[in-house]
Amino acid sequence: MLEQLKVFQTAGQMARFAATQQSVVARNIANADTPGYRAVATSPFSEIIDSAPALSLRMTRSGHIAPADAIAAHNSFRTGEASPNGNTVSIEEEMVAGANIQREHEQALAIYRHALTVLRLALGR
Repeated sequence: MLEQLKVFQTAGQMARFAATQQSVVARNIANADTPGYRAVATSPFSEIIDSAPALSLRMTRSGHIAPADAIAAHNSFRTGEASPNGNTVSIEEEMVAGANIQREHEQALAIYRHALTVLRLALGR
């Protein structure tokens, strides 16, 4: 029942998107010393949610989860100054991105909690 409410769907999508972003940042940091590696960045959540019809997949059962590849299609390479070995990862930028991602994830959880509180109040509990 709760899965059908739009606010819970959006909060869940926001949390999944933050997890995807975190894995991109972790991959960038893990490859910080890899010669020729180009840092990857994800598009903002608003761009991905606006293009939702392009991302919709056929789900044969309600328990299916959309694969991360749907969001990964919106990844792009970060532009920045390359090191002498061709690597474009900046640890400082990745740390800032990680902090922003944590904030976005906490925002998604706050939206979920608040919607749950409003639902409980509406039910009189």
